[in-house]
Amino acid sequence: MSSTENKNYYAILGVNRTADASQIKQKFRQLALRYHPDRNQGNKAAEAKFKEISEAYDVLSDQDKRAKYDQFGRHWQYSSAREYSNSDSTNTNSNAGEVDFNSDDFSQYGNFDEFINELLGRFSSPNSNNSASSETRADTFGRTGNSQGFKQTNPASSLEDETKVRLTFAEAFHGTTKQIYLNQETVDVKIPAGAKPNYRIRLPGKGKPSLIDASRKDLFLNVKFEPHDFFNFEGDNLVCEVPIAPDEAVLGTSIKVPTPTGLVSVKIPEGINSSQILRLRGKGWTSPQGDRSDLLVKIVIVTPQNISPLERDYYEKIRNLRSENPRSAIENISI
Repeated sequence: MSSTENKNYYAILGVNRTADASQIKQKFRQLALRYHPDRNQGNKAAEAKFKEISEAYDVLSDQDKRAKYDQFGRHWQYSSAREYSNSDSTNTNSNAGEVDFNSDDFSQYGNFDEFINELLGRFSSPNSNNSASSETRADTFGRTGNSQGFKQTNPASSLEDETKVRLTFAEAFHGTTKQIYLNQETVDVKIPAGAKPNYRIRLPGKGKPSLIDASRKDLFLNVKFEPHDFFNFEGDNLVCEVPIAPDEAVLGTSIKVPTPTGLVSVKIPEGINSSQILRLRGKGWTSPQGDRSDLLVKIVIVTPQNISPLERDYYEKIRNLRSENPRSAIENISI
């Protein structure tokens, strides 16, 4: 931070000393947009003004700094130094985390919106608690350049430029076109076959207007699935649960299992256990390239609830004839 000299930060922002935080923020935003270097390329006076109003906002938007400035005027920074020198603190970097407005290197910010958001307290850097910030950074599309030190990245870096689209399993598996109302316009969005939960679709120029010009941000659609009665996802795998009877588990059998494209015949080996998983190769979810993943079939042995007297008689006979004790391995367990 530069020396305050005799600068009147209130006069620089054009606000009264009684202005509240929202008034200061609004005035700074107006001036920052007016004097930002991207809009005044080559204009040294505008660049100097931009640094000056940024410096003023940095002080007046911070309650502690503003109080010291109101009390000590241009000597407010020296009051901070005295406080540190009289304390037991070993922190020698009292300006940690501040923005250096005298630096010409703004490359630490992804774009001007991020710079403004930091000053306004809406941090969108990867180290913040802003949900989805790291996700949107990871999905930027490599558009680079340099204008007065700012990196020009994909502008879809705020939560305002993401929304959800809900699909049924059938729509996602086969692909579909959804009509979505966005920012006062109706947009037809083509969903490719094989979309998965949390799949992200980029719509160029369909987001909110930029802060500094009339351009539109990109919009990202996050795909969410309506629940299905039979199929589900576990990670990238398509899974289902198939019930079988106790005799089928003991003796083995052949059953019909639903897949996304119809029934297939599956052999159940004798002696299968409940929760055991059978893998049906190439019968799972489709991909945008047309490939199919595997379908994981989880076996559930279902105990019959309503049995006839004859069935009960046979179950009793089986119990009397059974040679294995399923709990033999745990009989000697103790603490």
